[in-house]
Amino acid sequence: MSAWVQSVLEWLRSLFFHKEMELSLIGLQNAGKTSLVNVLTTGQFHEDMIPTVGFNMRKVTKGGVVIKLWDLGGQTRFRSMWERYCRGVQAIVFVVDSADLDSLEAAKEELHSLLTKPSLAGIPLLVLGNKNDLPEALSANELIERLGLRVVSDRETCVYSISCKRQANIDVTLRWLQAHAR
Repeated sequence: MSAWVQSVLEWLRSLFFHKEMELSLIGLQNAGKTSLVNVLTTGQFHEDMIPTVGFNMRKVTKGGVVIKLWDLGGQTRFRSMWERYCRGVQAIVFVVDSADLDSLEAAKEELHSLLTKPSLAGIPLLVLGNKNDLPEALSANELIERLGLRVVSDRETCVYSISCKRQANIDVTLRWLQAHAR
């Protein structure tokens, strides 16, 4: 089948059939979760963001996939909610400030604690090291080491280094999300 015919078929399919995806965005405060939601939904980055209190839910359609995003607050008092909002999602997206080296140990502890919950077994994990535009930011491989991700073996795990500010690797993040939609 020619590429043109294939693209027409894909377009026709997109008019009538949408895949859907529900995901939870979690991570410590100031990691860039809400900034990521804004970049995905509006294509814009805003320097001054107000911290998420509790949670926000947004929907966006990208490439024939309707993505329902649960943006969960990262302050200590909201972390106990993470498990509840991660149950039954197609992916858990853990956003970490890859330039805040002082918070990496706490991020690691919170992530590994969450991943031990039986209700979340097998849900794919996407770790996004945000703020790669800063000089002290860790690479994806450094994040894998510092967050102890090599020991996570009960689920698909993927790590990207991104920048919401510069919109670096947002495209590969979206492709990963679209590939995991049902």
